[in-house]
Amino acid sequence: MRQDYASGKTPWDSGVPSSELIRSVEAGELPGTTLLELGCGTGTNAIELARRGYRVKAIDLVELAVERAREKARKAGVTLEFLSGDLTKLDLGGPFDCLFDLGLYHGLRNRDLVGFLSTLRRVSRPGTRWLSLAGNAKEVLPDGPPVVREEEFRAELEPLFRILRVREFRFDLRPDFQPLAWSILAERR
Repeated sequence: MRQDYASGKTPWDSGVPSSELIRSVEAGELPGTTLLELGCGTGTNAIELARRGYRVKAIDLVELAVERAREKARKAGVTLEFLSGDLTKLDLGGPFDCLFDLGLYHGLRNRDLVGFLSTLRRVSRPGTRWLSLAGNAKEVLPDGPPVVREEEFRAELEPLFRILRVREFRFDLRPDFQPLAWSILAERR
């Protein structure tokens, strides 16, 4: 990941807020005022959420991505907090009203699902909403995102979260790169 940001090979970083995130926000699916973005990259979605009135904290493992996010937020004139580091090991505060990730769950689940779920438990409370946008195993692409099957995410997440809505959509990363994805809206039990 660090090398990808250094070389500019970041197909997941379109520089445009996720249309699925915007749809969910405008549909009222992420109520509240405090939001934690997990795996924020260069901050595009975090900045958009701050513009829309959320008090945002955002974290990414890659310091270079976070440095770029801070600069983008400064230029955009929005205030939010960016952190860099391993989200399974840091105190992220909370609990938050909402959680958001675009592509973090689908990648981290195979490396440290237990640590990720422990983090979700720490940063949420009953009623916290979580929107996770994840690669869909119905379409596996050679250069596409990690993928997850519906029965897998239900088995992994439902002990801690109640799944409110699942829908298929396409990541709108670039006109020539729109992999099939899941939009998973869940609420902490």
